[in-house]
Parts: sequence; C-alpha cells; structure tokens
Amino acid sequence: MTTYRVPVHNIAWEELITPEHWQTYECVMNRAKKENVPFALGGGLAVGVYTGQGRHTKDLDLYILPEDRDRVIEMMSECGLQDYFDTKPYNREWIYRACGGEVIVDSIWSMANKRANVDAGWLERGPLVRMFDQEFRVIPPEELIWSKLYVMQRDRCDWPDILNLVCATGPELDWNHLLRRVEEDLPLVKGLVSVFSWVSPERAKQLPSWVWRKLDLAPPSEPAHDPDGRPPRPDLLDTRPWFCETLAA
Repeated sequence: MTTYRVPVHNIAWEELITPEHWQTYECVMNRAKKENVPFALGGGLAVGVYTGQGRHTKDLDLYILPEDRDRVIEMMSECGLQDYFDTKPYNREWIYRACGGEVIVDSIWSMANKRANVDAGWLERGPLVRMFDQEFRVIPPEELIWSKLYVMQRDRCDWPDILNLVCATGPELDWNHLLRRVEEDLPLVKGLVSVFSWVSPERAKQLPSWVWRKLDLAPPSEPAHDPDGRPPRPDLLDTRPWFCETLAA
C-alpha cells in the first residue's frame, strides 16, 4: 500500500458534523466494519482532510465496491435510512442515496458518467483519519481528483475542489498513478494544470518538472504581476473565499 507524502490535516469534525448526523453515519460505517465490507470516505470530507478546509455537510459519501452495493443498502435500511428517490429522483445506476430526516448517506460504486467503477485502489490506498475517536480511511487524492475532473455541469462544477486539492497536495501527488488512471482523458488534466498555473503560479512551479513535459505545458516562469489595484487571480473567478492558498494567507 502506498504511504502518502501528501499533507493530511486533523480537522475538528465534531464542530462541523452534528451529533445527530454522526450517529447515523457511525451506524452505517460500524455495520460495514463488522461485516468486513470495505469502504472509504469521499466528498467534501475527503477534500477537507487534504486541504485543511473543512466544511459543514449534511451528507456522507461512502465509496464501496460494486459487488457490495446490495449489502450496503441493507445496512442503511437497518440504520433507519430510506431511499431518497421518492423525495428527489436520481440515477440509481452508480449511487444509492439514503436519507433519514435531514441526514443523507450516499453509497457510491461508480463514477456518474460510467467512466470507471470503484476498485480496491480507491478503498485501500488513502490515509486513515480520526473522527469522533474512531479511524476511517478516505479515498486517495488521485482518485478524488480523477472523479471530480468530470463534474462540470451547468448547475455544479467540482473544479474549485480539485484546484484546491492540487494546491494542497500537488508537489507530493502520485502523478504517475493519476495519469495512468486518466488515460485517454489526459487533456482534462492538462486543462486543470493550465488553470492552476494561472491561479497560483508560485505553487504551480513546485509541481514535478516531468509533469509539465508530459502534459506539453510550460511551467510558469514568473510570479503573477497583476496591475496595482487588480484583484488577486482567485478573486477573478469567485470573490467569495474559495481557494486554500488565499484562505491561509
């Protein structure tokens, strides 16, 4: 198993997840552990682990193997959760959304676009994090970036998340593994690195030199010298706080 050199942040999840929500999350995860059903946590929680920017969330993303989906659905029912489909229809081919009151637990076994199914690498390679005095594994940063590359819809875009992930983990990221995963969709990574180079040229210069050559891109040679009075580049995309480099400044 890969030992990650990427930064992993200890976040006070107790301040971001209510005890009522945690009780439901814990029920599902404890049942999975008891029955030896492998899983790893993703979504905003995993992004927070790598970037240090935790955020309030009313749902939990539980990544599982495709062959375990029926058993996990049973576990959710045993924890008092019901299918969210009657409240809001969704595509059951890649995800099962369970709800109980305001709590939502998503079990995910495939990308929404069917690009790939979850495999053991998603569930075994990521680091362990401590939450509420228990340890749980999160999906690796490479798979997290890979899955979010394709989420660019009219009403939702996950690229702010992956720009933050590259900012937080880029120099230490297993780029070989990520590029093997992406395969013929390499232009998406090229676009991501190109945008990241513009948003954060100083941080972008710390990416491995061979990555720039592989993507046929030139690394930024000079820091951003924007005219006096012009907003920082991240603010040109969204004036609300969103980029971990500026949030930490």
